[in-house]
Amino acid sequence: MADDGGRPAGGGAQHNGNRDAAIHTRLKEGSLKLYELEKELSPVDAIRIRREYIQQETGTKLDNIGIFSIDVERVVKRNCENMIGTVQVPVGVAGPLLVNGEHAHGHYYLPLATTEGALVASVNRGCSAITKAGGAEVRILHDGMTRAPVFATRSIAHAKQVVDWVAAHGEELRAAAESTTSHGKLIDIQPFVAGTSAYFRMGFDTKDAMGMNMVTIASAKVAELIAQGTGAKLVALSGNMCTDKKPAAINGIMGRGRSVVAGIALSHDIISSVFKTNAATLFEVNYRKNLVGSARAGAMGFNAHAANIVAAMFIACGQDAAHAIDGSTCLTTVDPTPTGVYVSVTLPSLPVGTVGGGTGVDTQQECLKLLGVAGGGNPPGTNAKKLAEIIASGVLAGELSLLGALAAQHLARAHQQLGRG
Repeated sequence: MADDGGRPAGGGAQHNGNRDAAIHTRLKEGSLKLYELEKELSPVDAIRIRREYIQQETGTKLDNIGIFSIDVERVVKRNCENMIGTVQVPVGVAGPLLVNGEHAHGHYYLPLATTEGALVASVNRGCSAITKAGGAEVRILHDGMTRAPVFATRSIAHAKQVVDWVAAHGEELRAAAESTTSHGKLIDIQPFVAGTSAYFRMGFDTKDAMGMNMVTIASAKVAELIAQGTGAKLVALSGNMCTDKKPAAINGIMGRGRSVVAGIALSHDIISSVFKTNAATLFEVNYRKNLVGSARAGAMGFNAHAANIVAAMFIACGQDAAHAIDGSTCLTTVDPTPTGVYVSVTLPSLPVGTVGGGTGVDTQQECLKLLGVAGGGNPPGTNAKKLAEIIASGVLAGELSLLGALAAQHLARAHQQLGRG
């Protein structure tokens, strides 16, 4: 085991007792803030002293949180403020999964970070079925990260003038946006008006980055020009028409991030041998549960548990875990065929990247390397698309397995065997 940056337990950083005591006193007095520790200490020492202070203040031992192997020099600058350690999430592997995409080709082992018993086993069974059937077909339908600032206008007539001005100055706005980044490209600007509020949903090609920081900075430049050119008042750089980290029909309709579809044709033999059910029952479970049940509930996603796989792979691969909400907008369909069924998943909003954010954290970087997508692709953008195709294939595996378990009435038994704790 190791503590504070991978050093052997008990043989960590040199502890200066007098210095540490003085810092604890200043923290207690309020003359030094917790977030200021890195200004006076190395990241490893700042993390340790901050954790010790929290332990003293709360009376809670944080021994396990202080055990980690990641390089904190990078993390405290880019990923986490007021760091006191790490929380470890078990990572299981499902596969091999055969993927036949435009960017992902071959067999992959999927890293799934989860504490939900039975999830990895379930995805693993879906992977087996897909691989036996010849591999998942996967395609990227749309690629574009969005940001949508909102402007206050004087009247509805003025709102329409603002919309017309933006349409007439597209090239100028595009040049302004792209002057802020060496990678991002402004694809389009979609206007939306609600009374005197005008929203402009900007879509960007962010290459291998998920791209939220990139598009936010670029959108700020565009918004500045719109305000100057039209007299509209910029109210907020994000007007919730983006839509980021919230359930929204617009993402399902227009797409956000990588929009991906994955499908597999299953024969009667595979349905029977792997899932212990038949094509007609599989179809009916999907129809009455995923389609009718979701519609009756007013759900924005029509699937069995797509967010489970999205979240597990996002956490393992350094993606923004809050974007798992986008994965829940997945639509799962089962089409009867003469030889069995064709099962597909449509994920219209899958914001993923292989550079930036949490992708550089050591453990998450290893998971990306496991999939062969770490860092920038050649040409740029191909690694992020490849990751999106692999995740969509994993979602397909998860949907297949859960539908099969429900069709065969095996769900409760699986959770009794694997998910109790």
